[in-house]
Amino acid sequence: MNFSEFIEKFATHPNYCAPTGTGLHAKSWQTEAALRMLLNNLDRHVAENPEELVVYGGTGQAARNPEALLQIIKCLLELDENHSLLVQSGKAVGIVRTHPEAPRVFIANSNLVPKWATWDHFEKLRSEGLMMYGQMTAGSWIYIGSQGILQGTFETFAACGTKYFNGVMKHKLIVSGGLGGMGGAQPLAATMTGATFLGVDIDPERIKKRVESGYIDFISYTYTEAKELVLKAKRDGMAISVGLVGDIGDTLELLLNDGIIPDVVTDQTSAHDPLYGYVPNGLTLEAARILRKVASVEYKNLSLKSMARHVGFMLEMQQLGAVVFDYGNNLREMALEGGEKNAYNYNGFIPEFIRPLFCDGKGPFRWVALSGNPEDIRITDQAMIQAFPDNIQLIRWLQKAEERVEFQGLPARICWLGMGEREKAGILLNNLVKEGRVKAPIVIGRDHLDCGSVASPNRETESMLDGSDAVSDWPLLNLMANTGGGATWVSFHHGGGVGMGYSQHAGMVVVADGTQRAEQCIRRVLYNDPALGIFRHNDAGYVKAQQNMKVFNLDF
Repeated sequence: MNFSEFIEKFATHPNYCAPTGTGLHAKSWQTEAALRMLLNNLDRHVAENPEELVVYGGTGQAARNPEALLQIIKCLLELDENHSLLVQSGKAVGIVRTHPEAPRVFIANSNLVPKWATWDHFEKLRSEGLMMYGQMTAGSWIYIGSQGILQGTFETFAACGTKYFNGVMKHKLIVSGGLGGMGGAQPLAATMTGATFLGVDIDPERIKKRVESGYIDFISYTYTEAKELVLKAKRDGMAISVGLVGDIGDTLELLLNDGIIPDVVTDQTSAHDPLYGYVPNGLTLEAARILRKVASVEYKNLSLKSMARHVGFMLEMQQLGAVVFDYGNNLREMALEGGEKNAYNYNGFIPEFIRPLFCDGKGPFRWVALSGNPEDIRITDQAMIQAFPDNIQLIRWLQKAEERVEFQGLPARICWLGMGEREKAGILLNNLVKEGRVKAPIVIGRDHLDCGSVASPNRETESMLDGSDAVSDWPLLNLMANTGGGATWVSFHHGGGVGMGYSQHAGMVVVADGTQRAEQCIRRVLYNDPALGIFRHNDAGYVKAQQNMKVFNLDF
């Protein structure tokens, strides 16, 4: 198949899909994997808006523009094992000499010198075609649809239940805004813990997409209907989810007026981007699209004021007994800028629930079947259950995921694994390929939201014990350690999750193709990656991480 035929079949804008099966189009599985994952990111079943190359999060792109995407594809098809591709904010800019165990692709997205790291400067560059917003896994080609955040959301809601409700989420109501690429995982994660869920999004298409994929049970167009559905379900202990088409601020206000206080309130709108990620109160979707184009400054100001109102209602609910936490979209900061002076009166989900896991080197571990065959994932699920018989939470998750999670694009799975576990799992997956028990190689990756790969003072590194929230040496060290270890592709981004100026983070992917070379790379990368999390938290003074330095022989 020549280049033109490949493009016609797999990458005719905006209809993208990943090749499947056991045949190579590129020169090795390392570059074939990157190629398939890039196109999978843009598959209409996975991406929010393939027309704009947007994968999730409002503006998170996989490539800068269609022309740049074609050039990246061409390079990946031709790249050999002694060269590596450089990608700068979604555009191929060069090929360098490397070696077979070096990363095949080096990616840098949205990075700006700190003084210039603002939305205004970024938007100027983007309007001139000089930059794109990579989010986290959009621009690093390892997004797997809503399941990518589903397991972490499940972990968070379960931890919330453990901390505040004696481990029982039945008869509990969770209310949240945002049902897009990241927020779309919330309803299924909530019901998997046994809770009742009400999610609100202004865009009905987002809710319809979640209903079609089985992530949301019901769509409602009226507050009254949605309210009655969830209140009955909460009373009866029914784990159902309802997606309400509407404004989250208005919905919270109506609940308050009706004296209905949810047990848990959070939010996953794309609040990090006040121009493209949030629709101001009182505007229809169409009115928002027009105003965004003709009066962007006015639009941003309206968004910030709406977020302040939104957070104000969350704070009222907190005062009335609701468990309220920030889910890492920088809503509190935007609300503060919009005039809500008490915006930070509730905590983020990392210090509330996740940091103890980080001290164990735990975080999101995902894998994708390049064959496209769902049976490969079922085989890996069973192999993981057998490999970790004492990890009850892992087994519970894998069994529920097999029952409830519908694949989007290439079949994939995610779970949270820690130091030692990731390396063991990686070798297991490589052996499944080597033994022919799965049909084709497997991609192993993770979210940038991980124990040692991100500096984000309003999210992952909020309220660090030693005050080192904003130190971004750590994600840079993570990037270098995984490059030296032989990851198949690596990435370094700015702004993912919380917006320009608020975070820096590193990503990695390693391919299990059944070879000895892959095993060596997997052993190094899946040791280095979680070890950085323990190093980071040990240095910050966390006792659990200090203990783990000894448990895993990380002392030096």
